[in-house]
Amino acid sequence: MNTTQPLKGFRDFLPAEAAKRKWLRDKLAAICESWGYLPVETPTLEPLEIFTGAIGEDEKLFFKFKDQGDRDVALRYDQTVPTCRLIAEYQNSLTFPFKRYQIQPAFRAEKPQKGRYREFTQVDADIFGIKTPDADAETIALSLDIYKQLGFKRPLVRINTRALFKDIPYGAIVSIDKIKKIGGEGVLAEMNRKGISSDKAKEYLNYVKNLTPNEEITFILKYLKDYGFPDDWYEFDPTIARSFSYSMGPIWEVEIPEAGGLSVLGGERYDGLIEKLAGKDIGGTGFGLGFDRTLEAADALGLTPTITTSGQILMTVFAVGSLPQALEITRLLRSGGVYTDLYPAPDKLDKQLKYADRKGIPYVVIQGPDEAKRNVMKLKNMQTKEQEELTVQQVIDKLTVAS
Repeated sequence: MNTTQPLKGFRDFLPAEAAKRKWLRDKLAAICESWGYLPVETPTLEPLEIFTGAIGEDEKLFFKFKDQGDRDVALRYDQTVPTCRLIAEYQNSLTFPFKRYQIQPAFRAEKPQKGRYREFTQVDADIFGIKTPDADAETIALSLDIYKQLGFKRPLVRINTRALFKDIPYGAIVSIDKIKKIGGEGVLAEMNRKGISSDKAKEYLNYVKNLTPNEEITFILKYLKDYGFPDDWYEFDPTIARSFSYSMGPIWEVEIPEAGGLSVLGGERYDGLIEKLAGKDIGGTGFGLGFDRTLEAADALGLTPTITTSGQILMTVFAVGSLPQALEITRLLRSGGVYTDLYPAPDKLDKQLKYADRKGIPYVVIQGPDEAKRNVMKLKNMQTKEQEELTVQQVIDKLTVAS
């Protein structure tokens, strides 16, 4: 392996891609905050014990090790469990109901493949302190509103509840949750491999396929209708099961039909998990949004904006003696709201123009001795190659109006 490459399942992001990721991160934060959700952050490293027994079959995907104090620790597997720990730690100082969102990386020892990485950004939003379906309905509505505000024409949320699965063993639930990937026969075969008899496997699958909405699902569907979402943006789906062992009550997933049915978000209620850590029946519900998949879908549908990763202007530097004046112009331009890239050292003008061209900087400021005496500068449009003489303030006015 070439040692300059990142580890398998981990990625570098060059400026253009990093700018798109920043756009999505900022957009998601703004939407969550507009709904009254507050940001939180938790450590990258957590005690292994808070994840153990909380996740289910995927515990084999933990990045875990002993630290220098011989403690068993794990990289953040998800954000729900650490936030439940945070709620437990600060429960006496938080205001409930507590609405939180979190945008941080998570780590799983996945087999790397398209859309699956070992380090990935996850976006969560949750409500703690409300045990009725009102909180589930609100976070599901937020799920849809996010994709609406991102520009998707018809996101679809599929909704179910674990309450309808109360007589089905967890192993069967995990298999049923894969029905869209492996089909009914695949689900039955997987249950058989887990030691579930063929008759029982068929019984569980038929039972699930014939489920009908209970009272809490009916409430949620009406909530979404009352909020104003189109009828074809949400539906009851009895085969949505969610594989986390802490899932209970309402569960849901969002997919993007216009992007080939790509699944981009999943959520559930998890009262038992928060009670286990807090020692109090607080109640918690919310979702985890797949950042990479959402960006992938937005890209595929042309919803990501064209983002320049460079400044609006390059301030050229002719000679050592011209540097103080170049610094002053740069400071004034930046103070006036113009993103300005100062060429870092005096050099040939041709070389500086090529630098601007390669970085896609649309304008270049040139000030030679003659322009300096008259307190003006040349503003060169790199696309049209036209130049005009302007004062600093005129440049600011021109470019801030244009932007």
